[in-house]
Order: sequence, then C-alpha cells, then structure tokens
Amino acid sequence: MAHLPHTLYSAARPKFPYAGKSAQPKWSRFPGTLRCASTESLTSLTQNAAEIELKYMVSQHGWGVRRLRRDDEEEIRRVSLVQAEAFHIPLALFNDFFFLFFQAEVLSGLLYKLKNSPPDRYACLVAEQTGEADTSLSSSVVGVVDITVQTENSVLRHFPGVEEYLYVSGLAVSKAQRRKKMASTLLKACDVICYLWGFKLLALRAYEDDAAARNLYSNAGYTVVESDPPWTSTWIGRKRRVLMTKRIS
Repeated sequence: MAHLPHTLYSAARPKFPYAGKSAQPKWSRFPGTLRCASTESLTSLTQNAAEIELKYMVSQHGWGVRRLRRDDEEEIRRVSLVQAEAFHIPLALFNDFFFLFFQAEVLSGLLYKLKNSPPDRYACLVAEQTGEADTSLSSSVVGVVDITVQTENSVLRHFPGVEEYLYVSGLAVSKAQRRKKMASTLLKACDVICYLWGFKLLALRAYEDDAAARNLYSNAGYTVVESDPPWTSTWIGRKRRVLMTKRIS
C-alpha cells in the first residue's frame, strides 16, 4: 500500500513581514511622501487574484469544486471518510469495527489511484463551501466524486466509433450537507473535466430502484441506455443497475 505524504499542505502558510521599528510621528506643514505600488507588486496582485478566481473549476449554489490536493494527508483522509460514510452498509453487530475496515479499504483504493494514475486519466474532485467557511467542519471537503478514463466494451458497444469515455463513480456527499445541490455541482465539474480532457462521452451506473439518484442524473443530462438482465436480481445481495450516459458537445 502506498504511504501517505508526510508534508501537510495546510502546514505551508505564508508569512508576511512587518516593519522592524516603530517611530514617533513627526508633524510638518506638508503631507508625507506616498509610496506607490511598483509594477512588480501590481503584477503579483493581479496574478494572485487570477489564482483565486481559478481555484474552482465549477462554483455554483454556494459550492466550489476543485481537484483533490495529492500532498494533503488530512484532505485525503477526509475524502475517504466522506465516501466510506456514504457507501457503508450498517451492520447489527460490531458496526463501528467493520466501518473502520471499510474506511481503510476506501483509503487504500484512493491512494492506489492517486499514485498509479496519470493526472489526465483519473481525477478525484472535491467540493467545499465558498464564501463563509463552516467552522464546525474539521476539513472543508464535504463532497467528492471520481472520474476515470475507461474502455469497457459493455459501454462502448452503444457508441460506435468511440474508443474511450469517462466513467463517473464514488459520488458522495456528507450527510449534513445533502439536498443542497452539491451533487449537481460535482456532476457539472465532471462535464468540465470531460471537455478539458477532450472526451465526448460520460458514463455512470445507478441502482434501478434508486429513484432519487436516477432523477439527479437525469436532471444533469444523463439518459438510460441499458439495464442489467432480469436474472441478476435473483442473486443474494445483488441489485439491478442501469447504465446512464451523457454526450458532451
């Protein structure tokens, strides 16, 4: 298993110098000399403003979506927690014990993808509040989605001439932040990644009986192109899924 990074992103905070000595004010008949900002400082301010503006690939409904910081240990752990809480199936006995194992498995999978996937073949997108931060959260990340380049024939056979597509998975939102259009914002960010990477097709799967999820994806522009065979529902613990796709022009 890959090792977590030792240097925390949050630990690198800029330090601003202050004036070394304080002097008593001296009054005169004429105003003091005003020091104008240099060309270099104005350029720096402009660049900083541009960086802030481009921090999020999508910003709407009070949420901003960006790529996961690969060198931020706390953020990586937070992402694994959000996904684990969303997909863990509670058990009657030893639920907390098995949840820790499940979260460790999610974390291990995330680390593997971050370490072994090229940056233009896999992206972990995270959502956080814009504007006023919610100080009650230990980490600002409250939503996540994975997007991966795939070549699965079961998808491509519906689209002759298409060789690769982007698969959307792991969409998860913190329980306290649900029903606030965060999932829609995350899906919009997947559209942006699809455009930036030069792809034309997005795909995902949802459970057939999950009306809320299917409605979310339909509103985001996805349509059903295939359903699991009826006999798959007879398997113990297996639910039928539908394949939904979206074309990006």
